[in-house]
Amino acid sequence: MSLNTSSYLNQESHQKSKRNFECLKNSQQTTSLQDNPLQNLQLASWEVLEKAQKSGRSKCPRCGSSRMFYCYSCYVPVETVPTKEIPVVKLPLKIDIIKHPNETDGKSTAVHAKLLASEDVTIYTYPCIPEYEGKKHEIALVFPGPNSVLVKDITLHLQKNVENVSCDDNDDSSAEPLLKKAKIETKEDRKLGECKLNIRSEDTVLKKVIFIDSTWNQTNKIITDERLQGMLQIELKTRKTCFWRHQKGKPDTYLSTIEAIYYFFVDYHQEILKESYKGQYDNLLFFFSFMYTLIKNAKNSSGKE
Repeated sequence: MSLNTSSYLNQESHQKSKRNFECLKNSQQTTSLQDNPLQNLQLASWEVLEKAQKSGRSKCPRCGSSRMFYCYSCYVPVETVPTKEIPVVKLPLKIDIIKHPNETDGKSTAVHAKLLASEDVTIYTYPCIPEYEGKKHEIALVFPGPNSVLVKDITLHLQKNVENVSCDDNDDSSAEPLLKKAKIETKEDRKLGECKLNIRSEDTVLKKVIFIDSTWNQTNKIITDERLQGMLQIELKTRKTCFWRHQKGKPDTYLSTIEAIYYFFVDYHQEILKESYKGQYDNLLFFFSFMYTLIKNAKNSSGKE
């Protein structure tokens, strides 16, 4: 009896120690993740950036300006950062970035997207905005607002937009009011009733995403522009920023431009494409994560939080 009791107590003590170890391990992992939430990204080697940092500022191969890592005016790496050593990210959608004219070029993260996914990214400086009329049913604007939806709901809302466009095209404003018409189905009625059935599946596919590059206090001028009205708006409500220039008074869900682009595509890949995410877009944060680490290390060294 005493032997069984002793054995039981030893087993219980072993299980308790194991649980404590697991709790400590999980706590350390959580603390580590909080210290650097970007640490699990599947990134290309930072070696080229580390070498460039040690050598200091270098010339832009196009304009000759002295820059660190890349030229934020020409959207190209500097001479000490060979283009072939910079990762290339292929995106499933095209991106238009509308940049506020007062946004400081050197502080903007929009250039990261152009550097890393140059074939899919175009940057415009407001008030220069492309013509979107007639294409709004295949475009989404990533920006928080009262009518914004989640990424997972994109297809549903694009379908509604396509139906509105299709049915509006069949609308006859000269026809009599519906209540005055005889209760018989005309050719026009059938055409109008079948407009939803005639919508091709490719018409409900998102083809382009728009992002606004600006401080949050300057966005109103762009977001209220009549050329951007009537578009499907997307909000990334569950993501938190790591940006070292986060603006006071704004929620931590207000992301920097490159963070918004990255998290949008991660969600899009899983929610819309229905594919397993395996780090395909992680290199969008290649420059961002490197700078985040540099700044965090510098703050830790100086004793600042």
